[in-house]
Amino acid sequence: MTASRTARERVRAELTREITDIARRQLASQGASGLSLRAVAREMGMVSSAMYRYFPSRDDLLTALIIDGYNAIGEAVEQADAAQPRDDHLGRWLAVCHAVRDWALARPHEYALLYGSPVPGYQAPQDTVAAAVRDTVVFGRIVSDACLAGALSAPGSPPAPPGMLAEDAGAVREIMPEVPDDVLFRAVTAWTGLYGWVNFELFGQFNNVLTHRREAFEHSMRGLGAYVGLY
Repeated sequence: MTASRTARERVRAELTREITDIARRQLASQGASGLSLRAVAREMGMVSSAMYRYFPSRDDLLTALIIDGYNAIGEAVEQADAAQPRDDHLGRWLAVCHAVRDWALARPHEYALLYGSPVPGYQAPQDTVAAAVRDTVVFGRIVSDACLAGALSAPGSPPAPPGMLAEDAGAVREIMPEVPDDVLFRAVTAWTGLYGWVNFELFGQFNNVLTHRREAFEHSMRGLGAYVGLY
């Protein structure tokens, strides 16, 4: 690799990062549907035709922001899990839950891009999948570790009826290959409950309903952990 090529790649990476930083600010002020390559180009002092060398369309820029967001929340979840003792399965689950909530509250517009209303006319490509499941893989590892260690308790709720999971739910089964279907279903329900709580809090559904939300969140996540069988 020549020195000039390395320099060009470094400049390209820096400009790409600047473009996505400006685009994130646009998300905060205009929302995802208002994201505009021309507006980003104006703020950077570039002609719009130069912008297309980096992102050929608005959807390409949206995809980059989505992948960055999924990777950021995935990294936060991975770090939270890694900081806990491996045999403290409930503690790992709670740490992961708080990492999701804290990330969402610190970056509400990025979270809304990932888990809010779909952007009209945008269809996420397959490129987003690997980043999107980073957090789910961590949760699946926690449940799998607890299952293999014989550390899953029997929940107080009745077992899920057979056949609740789709026959082609291969991605979920790959994440938790050693977990029985009943536990896997409860895990999916708990993961849904985590994001449902965060969505309600972030989008104002708890206004005039809950106070001391961090404590209420902790209590609810402990309940979901117990539903899975973590202790």
